[in-house]
Amino acid sequence: MKKSDPLYTSYLNILKEELVPAMGCTEPISLAYAAAKARTTLGTMPDKVEIEASSNIIKNVKSVVVPNTDKLKGLKASVASGIVAGNPDKSLEVIANVTPEDKQKINQFLDSTPITIVPLDKIAQLDITVRLYGNGHTAAVRIAGHHTNIVSIQKDGEELFHGQNESTNANMTDRSCLRVDKIYDFVETADIEDIKAVVGEQIRCNKAIAMEGLKNTWGANVGSTLLRYGNDIRQKAKAWAAAGSDARMSGCEMPVIINSGSGNQGMTACLPVLAYAEEYNIPEERTYRAVALSDLITIHQKTGIGRLSAYCGAVSAGCAAGCGIAYLLKNNLNVIEHTLVNALGMAAGIVCDGAKPSCAGKIALAVEAGILGFEMSRQGDNLLDGDGIVGSDVEETIAHIGRIARNGMRETDAEILKVMVEESGK
Repeated sequence: MKKSDPLYTSYLNILKEELVPAMGCTEPISLAYAAAKARTTLGTMPDKVEIEASSNIIKNVKSVVVPNTDKLKGLKASVASGIVAGNPDKSLEVIANVTPEDKQKINQFLDSTPITIVPLDKIAQLDITVRLYGNGHTAAVRIAGHHTNIVSIQKDGEELFHGQNESTNANMTDRSCLRVDKIYDFVETADIEDIKAVVGEQIRCNKAIAMEGLKNTWGANVGSTLLRYGNDIRQKAKAWAAAGSDARMSGCEMPVIINSGSGNQGMTACLPVLAYAEEYNIPEERTYRAVALSDLITIHQKTGIGRLSAYCGAVSAGCAAGCGIAYLLKNNLNVIEHTLVNALGMAAGIVCDGAKPSCAGKIALAVEAGILGFEMSRQGDNLLDGDGIVGSDVEETIAHIGRIARNGMRETDAEILKVMVEESGK
């Protein structure tokens, strides 16, 4: 693919748009970002707060630790951290610079300020409004579609800003151009400096948090548990990705580079490929290309699924990581395509029940599926058209997954949320 090809520019822009830094799970951070923006708009500390949130936001925020809050969890803690200590100019790193004094103020704010949560009748969508009241004034900020997409800013009922596009890929490059064969062509021929400029920070940040997750006690210690039962490359690939999630889901304050709105997806698409590259002494250039392929195949799958769903995003990234490993070890396009089909045919259906320590285990399962899909494919042992949800080729299989996740699992999503709300009420 030549640099003059419009697809080249599109694919590079897609990587730039999706591989961005975040500190903490992106759903609570999105709430903190909206709250910080509303606080700036109000111009004073509020004495009352209202939070409107779609079901998947509630689900994904309920059980995950908000970083820089001394282990607080939930929507109220997320919004309080943004109001008290957030810097809206830092986007998904909005609460990266919280001081010890700020942490005390966050707790004081939670104790003294009424905060109301209003669930929106929206299951799969990402939709947040934070409304603040103070000194006789009101301010409201709404985010919809993706985690930093502000579609409305109001003060005292007056619209200060109105965004036209609330879709998942608002203001982003059209994702319909993504195809596995074109992604392969892009990573094979792209200027390595273009790829390195985008993927290099992902490799650095995400490996750092994975090593932290293996070194110290975080969450359920899924990553370190895996290595207790073997240190071969298959275990290491799963353990690195799981360990990053161990740390991140339990409030580690190290940044990650996300993919399709998720740090877990950003780590899962990247870290297994890095583990294989280290094991086999793969040159740096090919490693960058392999990670970029894994990233783009993850994004391709998530485009049809949506930002939030009852379908676990780690599956998309873990299966894509299998493709990245296949590319890393110099397998051709046919093997890569069948790797993805095999992996999806086996692993599709893992449900998302919000962000929390068990995400690390789901990541390990997804990476295992990606690796097994690759091992099958390079031997010519592949799932075939009509084997369950497997389609006639890789693109049809991806489309089937998107349809199932986006449409078929809506009721599943609603039931998951009901179970979680019932459990929290015990």
